[in-house]
Amino acid sequence: MTTRKNSGTATPAKRQRASSGPASERRDHLVKLAAELFARKGFQATTVREIADEAGILSGSLYHHFDSKETIVDEVLSTFLDDLIARYRAALDSGKDARDVLTDMVRIGFGTLEPHRAAITVMQNDWNYLRQFERFNYLVKAEEEVEQIWVTQIKAGQAAGLFRPDVDPKLTYRMIRDTIWVAVRWFRPNGRLNTNALADHYITVLFDGLATGERTTQQA
Repeated sequence: MTTRKNSGTATPAKRQRASSGPASERRDHLVKLAAELFARKGFQATTVREIADEAGILSGSLYHHFDSKETIVDEVLSTFLDDLIARYRAALDSGKDARDVLTDMVRIGFGTLEPHRAAITVMQNDWNYLRQFERFNYLVKAEEEVEQIWVTQIKAGQAAGLFRPDVDPKLTYRMIRDTIWVAVRWFRPNGRLNTNALADHYITVLFDGLATGERTTQQA
C-alpha cells in the first residue's frame, strides 16, 4: 500500500496483484464484483455469501482467494489510493508552476470517478467504520499525505503571486476535495459530460470565478 512503502516489503494484496494468469484474472474479477456490492449496499451490510452468489461460486471457494471480507475491501481501497497518490506525485515532479500542477491534480481527481467509482463510494460511506481498525490506518495516513500535497501547492501558488493571498489553503483544498469526490454520486459515465469535460468546467469556475466584472470580495 502507498503508506507502507517504507517497509520495503509488498503487502500480500500487492504480491497477489502482481501475479499473472487465470488465477489472478479470476481474483481481480472477484474484487470488482465485491467492490460494486460494497458501493451499492455498504461494506458492513454485504456478506461473503452475497459476494460468492454474485460471482456464481460457493462461499468456500471465495476463501481460496481471500481470507476475509476485509482483505477484499483492503485491496479495493489500497489500489485506488496507490493510483491516486502516484499520479499526484507525478504531477508534483513535472516541474510546472503551482497553478498548472493544481490544474493537473483537479484533472487527476475527476479522472478517477470512472475507474475507481466503487472505491470512492466505499470511502465516503464506510470511512468512519473502517478507520477504527488498525489494518486500515493507512487510510488516515493517505488522507493526510493528499491534503499536504494540495495545501503545499496552494501555498506555493500564493507565494508566487498566482493565487489570492486571502484564501485559507486548507479550507480551499477541502472544498475542492469534496466537490470532486461528491461528484461520484451524480456523475454518469454515459451522460452529457465525460470526466475531462467535467474537469474543464470545474477548472474554469475555480480559476476564473462565476461573477463578471470587478471582484466583489476584498483581499485581506
